[in-house]
Amino acid sequence: MASQKSISNRYELVYLFDVLDGNPNGDPDAGNMPRFDPEDNMGLVTDVSIKRKIRNYVQLAKKESVGYEIYVKEKAVLNKLHEQVGEVVLGKDKIESMKKSGKEMTKDMKKLLRENAKKLTFGMCSKYFDIRTFGAVMTTGTINCGQVRGPAQFSFARSIDPILPLEVSITRMAVTKIEDEEKERTIGKKYVVPYALYRTHAYISANLAEQSGFSEDDLQLLWDALLGMHDHDRSAARGEMSPRGLVVFKHDSALGNAPARQLLERVKIKKSENGVPRSFDDYKKNIEIDTSNMPNGVQIDIKLDPRK
Repeated sequence: MASQKSISNRYELVYLFDVLDGNPNGDPDAGNMPRFDPEDNMGLVTDVSIKRKIRNYVQLAKKESVGYEIYVKEKAVLNKLHEQVGEVVLGKDKIESMKKSGKEMTKDMKKLLRENAKKLTFGMCSKYFDIRTFGAVMTTGTINCGQVRGPAQFSFARSIDPILPLEVSITRMAVTKIEDEEKERTIGKKYVVPYALYRTHAYISANLAEQSGFSEDDLQLLWDALLGMHDHDRSAARGEMSPRGLVVFKHDSALGNAPARQLLERVKIKKSENGVPRSFDDYKKNIEIDTSNMPNGVQIDIKLDPRK
């Protein structure tokens, strides 16, 4: 079981990662084209995509061990997961009765759920790493397990320079349908970003961690995931993706000792001087991390130095 003592410090972080000849986050509404801002052509990667990779890493690292299961995963039926925790808190017989009643639950059943609302929410947080880290809405189905605001929140990642996605034609010697077996090959398309460096910010709240039970062990696992998740997410679509920088600002208190904006702005990355960036080497000389005159009560921890 994960440690029950929640973190007591606020954190902000800057996370850098890059992609070479791949699609870091396709948009299904645009034929899986890499996401970008149409006004300035800056590449985008959603917070959902980043959290998916973190979840996948935790699944591999912890192998669904007690306290580190993943709530949002492939083929998960969320209402069944609510019922499983409900059986532990309320008993299997009561949960079966509630399921049979459906929307016609008796007043006693509804009262029982209300009286045990906190226990049900705590049970979900204790069991699932991603709930106590990112939060979840668990009000669906018969068993209402409440809502959790996650202490760790990520922004969209945005590229440092504009991107120009390439549409590449590909061929396949096999065919799908028997009526096409006389064809020599089939034609397809894929999108790639030749190269881009992305930057995202994350915010970790000690106050929300106290509510969900997000612990120091969970925090260390989050750092490990950010540094190692791309090595376990290889595919032809994503090309080569790598972490390039992780700069963490730690406050001495739960409320914090300085505005997040002032700290995050200490990490400055200038646009590539080579015109069209094609590797991380094009940025190394343009990255500055201001560690001087830090506000009282704030420490900076460069876990992965993007200048090296």
